[in-house]
Amino acid sequence: MQPGMAIGKAAERSRVKVPTIRYYEGIGLLPSPERTDGNRRLYGDDDVNRLAFIRHARELGFELAAIRTLLHLQDEPAQPCVDADAIARVRLEEVRQRIASLRALEAELQRMVDGCSHGRVETCRVIEILADHGECRFHTFVEAPSVTGS
Repeated sequence: MQPGMAIGKAAERSRVKVPTIRYYEGIGLLPSPERTDGNRRLYGDDDVNRLAFIRHARELGFELAAIRTLLHLQDEPAQPCVDADAIARVRLEEVRQRIASLRALEAELQRMVDGCSHGRVETCRVIEILADHGECRFHTFVEAPSVTGS
């Protein structure tokens, strides 16, 4: 383990910004590091690895509460991974729902563009749909999505 790494070096190695490192310390995702006599933080390789884990989990869209649980699981590697699997499955379902919602949004925008007569605004389908919420199919989908488990 590399002792005594400054916060800037830890940020560089983990690709996590300095204020974010301080934030993660403040909310308990990263243990408080050792400090010098001058009160400067000192990080080790384990801290950098933990920061990289958090960064990667955030990039994949995991919420901080889920990351906290995943870190706890990582800290106790002998336990079964059923909880980690459950967290990942929840995230996967969220992503699938978001994809379905984006596909519905794409279809609605395409319908608006396809319905445009390229005439005047008074007959513009885009303006008509935006002005009349009931004409928009996207909101019907978003309010009651039908996402399958496939």
